[in-house]
Amino acid sequence: MTHHCRICSAAITPFMSFGRMPIANAFLRSSAEASAEYFYELAPALCPECKTFQIVNIPAPDQMFHDHYAYFASTSRVMTEHFRAMSEDLTRRYLGGADPFVVEIGSNDGITLSNFARKGLRHLGVEPSANVAEAARAKGVQTLCAFFNVETARAIVAEHGNADLFIATNTMHHIEDTNAVAAGVAHLLKPTGVMIQEDPYLGDMVADCAYDQIYAEHMYIWSITALDNAFGRHGLEVFHAEHNDHHGGCMRYHLGHKGAHVHSPELAAAKAREVELGLGMPETYDAFRKGCEESRDRLMALINDFRAQGKRVAGYGATAKSATVINWCGITPEHVEFISDTTPAKQGTLSPGAHIPVVAHERFAGQPPDAAVLFAWNHFAEIDAKEQAWRSGGGKWIMPVRRVEVR
Repeated sequence: MTHHCRICSAAITPFMSFGRMPIANAFLRSSAEASAEYFYELAPALCPECKTFQIVNIPAPDQMFHDHYAYFASTSRVMTEHFRAMSEDLTRRYLGGADPFVVEIGSNDGITLSNFARKGLRHLGVEPSANVAEAARAKGVQTLCAFFNVETARAIVAEHGNADLFIATNTMHHIEDTNAVAAGVAHLLKPTGVMIQEDPYLGDMVADCAYDQIYAEHMYIWSITALDNAFGRHGLEVFHAEHNDHHGGCMRYHLGHKGAHVHSPELAAAKAREVELGLGMPETYDAFRKGCEESRDRLMALINDFRAQGKRVAGYGATAKSATVINWCGITPEHVEFISDTTPAKQGTLSPGAHIPVVAHERFAGQPPDAAVLFAWNHFAEIDAKEQAWRSGGGKWIMPVRRVEVR
């Protein structure tokens, strides 16, 4: 079967397959739901023309984003502070004019827009999952439950006017029709308006072999080159880029209408780094595939070694990313007896695909395992500080990606 890039329509070929995979956030409420569980083949590819890293088989949007979506961003103290600081920075940089207007897509439970709302700034969140949209409204964040496209943008302009600032954090890799979003942004932004996009960065994923970034909802992993190519088709361009370490490595892109903003020195340096990493070269992804296989084998060897010693192994953090690790590696309830998670919507469910019980943190504290696979590895510092009592009693972390090791 021939696949085509969703950005530029060039023919693309997957460089590997992670096999049959469930929707990452589709936690089962009971074992009775297993017979109807949805699966797809998770196979990534790099477009030879526009250099966009993407998965070739995309489930329907309503399979992924719906009225019982299980991710609430504000459950992380670190991310709450991260977006508070980002809001302060963006207000200082871009919202100095009269009566500014901020729009955010994928606004989740209002983790970012609540900072603008508290300042009394005009704002609007566009969030397709009804349950998290309602959580945002409960915080006083004006939220439209919808998918963003040109029609949505036109409706927003008609009611509120054009936007000074458009935010999409951890969102653009979730949206299949990037062209529709880019066209909507081009229509919505003022002539000197700015779009801020922040997502897991392809350079970090490749360098660290962090393959757990790849799952249905992460249908793209962006680079500067790919984003410039995608948004350039609609008269927009990246003029600044800033890297941070959240989610295992993110890039914050600043985009605007072509020619409206001066390109920063940081952007030139980041682009040069992409060339050094070989992000547009097929050989890079052949090496990545081999690294994924080695990572899988190493993780299973560590888990099996603990189990062979009669030790109990649990999971920590029922993250969306864990679905790729668990199902690619073949982890079952025989390997990991439960996954501890603090999100109420996930507690009492079964993990997608493998059906490992997801439990409240009280189970972890009351029946402490000898080791825990830290699926939320990108929050290591925050979690490790929280679990010092368990660590002092001999508890060990098993790191599932990057450097697969016991800590």
